Amino acid sequence: MKKWLAGGLCIMALVGCSALERTEPVRTPQTIITQHVTPEQVKEAIINAGQGRDWIMSVAGPGVINATQNIRKHSVTVRINYSEKAYTINYVSSVNLLASGGEIHRSYNHWVNNLDKDIQKKLALIAATAK
Repeated sequence: MKKWLAGGLCIMALVGCSALERTEPVRTPQTIITQHVTPEQVKEAIINAGQGRDWIMSVAGPGVINATQNIRKHSVTVRINYSEKAYTINYVSSVNLLASGGEIHRSYNHWVNNLDKDIQKKLALIAATAK
């Protein structure tokens, strides 16, 4: 009986650890733009990159774009502040992503990292075709 109890406790501990490993600190990419581009070109790159990854992009004002990602039962909203020199992707809110105390499901960081990389690629393409 003791072996069964010990085995059950080990399994419960492993399950608990895997649940904790699903969260990470919320990532806030802050990217310096090294290309010579205009604010309008940065806006275009952000919107096109987001739409390419199925983010719902909406202009919230000069230098600000809100973006929402809906995947299955999960949803996240970010605010992207930008200029011709830099942009930052800021977490706003989420549903079903275990967000608490500065931590969030690791998928959020994956989504935001992909968005950041795609924006950088779009900016590089814009700068290359402008020459």
